[in-house]
Amino acid sequence: MSDTSNPDRSLHPATSVANHLGDLGTAEADLNSHDTFTNGVPHATFKRLRATNPVAWTEEVDGSGYWSITKYADALLASRDVETFTSSKGIRIEDMAPDELEARCTMMELDPPDHTRLRRLVNRGFTRRTVEAYEDAIRELAVMVIEEALPKGEFDFVNEIAEQLPMRMLGRLLGTSDEDGHRLVEWGDALLGNTDPEFTSHPVDLVDTEEFRMMPFRSPAAIELFRFADKMAAERRANPGDDIISRLLNPTTDGEPLSDLEFKNFFTLLVAAGNDTTRYTMTDGLYTMLRHPELWAAWKADPSLTETAVEEILRTSSVTMHFRRTATRDLELGGQQIKAGDKMLIWFISANYDEDGFPDPYRFDLAREKNDHMAFGRNGPHLCLGAWLARMELRVIFEELLKRVDRFEQTGPIERLRSNFISGIKHLPVRVVLADQTGDTHG
Repeated sequence: MSDTSNPDRSLHPATSVANHLGDLGTAEADLNSHDTFTNGVPHATFKRLRATNPVAWTEEVDGSGYWSITKYADALLASRDVETFTSSKGIRIEDMAPDELEARCTMMELDPPDHTRLRRLVNRGFTRRTVEAYEDAIRELAVMVIEEALPKGEFDFVNEIAEQLPMRMLGRLLGTSDEDGHRLVEWGDALLGNTDPEFTSHPVDLVDTEEFRMMPFRSPAAIELFRFADKMAAERRANPGDDIISRLLNPTTDGEPLSDLEFKNFFTLLVAAGNDTTRYTMTDGLYTMLRHPELWAAWKADPSLTETAVEEILRTSSVTMHFRRTATRDLELGGQQIKAGDKMLIWFISANYDEDGFPDPYRFDLAREKNDHMAFGRNGPHLCLGAWLARMELRVIFEELLKRVDRFEQTGPIERLRSNFISGIKHLPVRVVLADQTGDTHG
């Protein structure tokens, strides 16, 4: 039951855990190395940078480099000021030649008004009001996923639950089948996990990917995804429907349809971003509950915590760890002289743990009330298109799990994605202890 005697629930010890992360890692981590992040986010490194060098020059192996933006206020500024901090040179650390940029361009590599022109094609399907209308469908899918998984007793939470709901919902939005959804997930994993040998035969920093340099994420999976997009486009042109693919094929605000390449790149972006990030956020949230079962018990006892709990999961997981911007002019930021053309990384994972942005940032607080995190960016033109959908999926899956599960128990080690771009737990083996109608529990 909730503690009605204390109106500030965030002060109630049952709702929060001091330093839920435990070991913050090394303070001298190599941020360029994908292998660094297989051991977890190096929070101690970001803490040191925020305190001593909040806009730090990070040198790359080839002699180039970038500025690491680690403070909340600076990250907020760089996210909103698209005239000074452009996306047009790419959003990842990777440098691309002009022909690569042109071939691989999505709305994420565009600034307004071009970004707005593309975003408006599908924005209506992701507004808060529209997503609220999806709730019954999302809950039906969530219940289906959970009731398929829980009877197994022991399973990989990622494969059986966290992957399933976003995949099936994405299929509904795209107008594709669950069978197609499995293939889309595999291709999406290969794209966002393009540095992890489990997900791709061509990890970009371990093998030569030059032959794929014109494809999204330098990935051969993009070839298969492009073929699938062509097939879907042909079907929708013959039989338009009320789905995202049909909307993408409609004329834009200037009356012109997307080019074939624009359509395929946009479709690829939706697949890559529409499953993995929500899956990893969901998994990170459950992993926190596994390490701190008192949080699960407190949440289960007081379901009214769900809204703030979801926001705290988003803040502390920060699955998209950074986006790149490029300075368009000389400026001063964080005590550094930035030159036009300099590459800059907005480390959302650091901003969301900034002591100046979040009191006691390493405390996981189910009832944290002021939580203007940057898991989706922050109120600029590049605010995550699927933010409200991700929130809804997270809320519904945890609501349904809390009804049915007394507790989860971890049965083996986790495995993390090999990436300095996406923070993800790709395997989380668990055993489930169910709660029945009488309040008793059973495995």
